[in-house]
Amino acid sequence: MGVRTTALRATAALGVAVLLASCGSGGNDGGEQPSGALEGRGEVTFATGKDTSGNMQKLVDEWNSKHADEQVRIIELPESADAQRQQMVQNAQVKSDAYTILNLDVVWTAEFAANRWVVELPKDQFELDKFLEPAVKTAEYRDKLYAAPVFSDGGLLYYRKDLLDAAGVQAPKTWADLVAACKTVKAAQPAIGCYAGQFEKYEGLTVNFDEAVHSAGGDVVDASGKPVVNTPEAKAGLDALVAGFKEGVIPEKAITYKEEEGRRAFQAGELLFHRQWPYQWNLAGKTDGSSQVAGKFDVAPLPGIKGTGSSTLGGHNFAISAFGKNKATALDFMKFYTSEAAQRSNLLATSQAPTLASLYDDAELIKQFPYLPTLKKSILSAKPRPQAVRYGDVTQAIQEAAYAALTGEKTSDVALKDLQAKLEELLK
Repeated sequence: MGVRTTALRATAALGVAVLLASCGSGGNDGGEQPSGALEGRGEVTFATGKDTSGNMQKLVDEWNSKHADEQVRIIELPESADAQRQQMVQNAQVKSDAYTILNLDVVWTAEFAANRWVVELPKDQFELDKFLEPAVKTAEYRDKLYAAPVFSDGGLLYYRKDLLDAAGVQAPKTWADLVAACKTVKAAQPAIGCYAGQFEKYEGLTVNFDEAVHSAGGDVVDASGKPVVNTPEAKAGLDALVAGFKEGVIPEKAITYKEEEGRRAFQAGELLFHRQWPYQWNLAGKTDGSSQVAGKFDVAPLPGIKGTGSSTLGGHNFAISAFGKNKATALDFMKFYTSEAAQRSNLLATSQAPTLASLYDDAELIKQFPYLPTLKKSILSAKPRPQAVRYGDVTQAIQEAAYAALTGEKTSDVALKDLQAKLEELLK
C-alpha cells in the first residue's frame, strides 16, 4: 500500500469523524455532561503520537518510579496527526474513559474545548508568565486555559552547509535565492534534490500552505477570523510551490512527503534544502550511521518571496479528557512534564522546541543547539493556523485546495477562489 493511498483512506476516515463532530460543533449543550472537577487519584493513560526518541517513556518512567499508586501508561496513536485527532475525537464522542491525558496539536484546542471534550485547567497552578506567549495562547480558548503548553514549534530551513560552502553560496533569504543556490550546487551535484517540505494531503500540507501564503505577505484569515485567501499575495505564495514542482525544484516524489519521509530523504543526502521542525536536528546529527549528513548541515529562517519568511506556529499541548479518570493525578503529571527539568531533558534528547522562554537563552544549551536563537525568533514571529471550532473541516478544505494546485488538478487562481468560498461557509 503506497503512502498516497494510505493518506487518502485516512482522509476519508477523518471525514466521517469530522461529520460526526460537526453535529456538536456548538458544544455539548444537551444530554449528560462530563465532570470538569479535577478530582481522583490513581492510574492514568496518556494518548500521544509515536515516541520516536524514547524520552517520553523515560520521563514517564521517572514519574512512575516516584508515584507507585499513580502510574502513567502511554497509549501510542498513529504517526499521522490527522489519524491521531480522529482517534481522540471518536473516543470523546462515545465518552470513553480510555484516555486521560491527550497530547493535542496546538490547533485542536478550540475544537476540543468548545465541545467540552477537555476540561478547564487552573491558571494559577502553571507559571504561565515564564512560557513563550504564543505557546500559551495556543492552550487557551475564550481566555480560559484548557491545556498545558508542553512543546512549541517553528519551521526551520535545514540546508547542506558543506555543499553551499563548497559552491561559495550563502544560506538563502528568499525563495529566489533558494532556487539560484540549488542551480549552482546541482552543477556539481546533479543528482541531489533541491527542496522539500510536507506536501502529502494531511495537516503538514496546511502548515506548508500557510507558510507559503504568509511568507508572501498574505493571510489565510485576517485578525477578525475572516477568510482573505483569494488575494495576489496568497497566489504568489502558492504559485512558488506550484512552480517548484513544475520546474523540478521540488522533487516529484515530495508530493507524498510527510515529516518522516522528508527527514529520511534529507538524512540520506537526497535533499539540499528541507523545511522541517526542530526535532530533526538530533536525528540528522546522529553519528551512528543512520544519517549521511551528520556534521554537514545547518539551519536558517524560512525564506520568503521578498525577504525572510514566516513560520506556521506548531507544537503540542497536554489536555485532560473530560471523560478520563483520576484527573488530579493527570494535572500533577502535566505540571511535572512542563517543569524546567523535564523540558530541558526533552530538549537534550529530542531537540524539540521547549515552551519555557529561559531555555532559549541558556548558554550551555545554545552551545549544543546553536539554532535556538533562530528558533525562538521563528516561534515569536510565527503565524497561527485558523483558529476554529470546526478546525477539522477547515484544514481539510485547505489541504484539498493546495493539493489540487500542486498536482495540477486546478490552477492556483481556481483553487484559491474555491477555498475562499469554502472558508467563508465554514467560518461564518
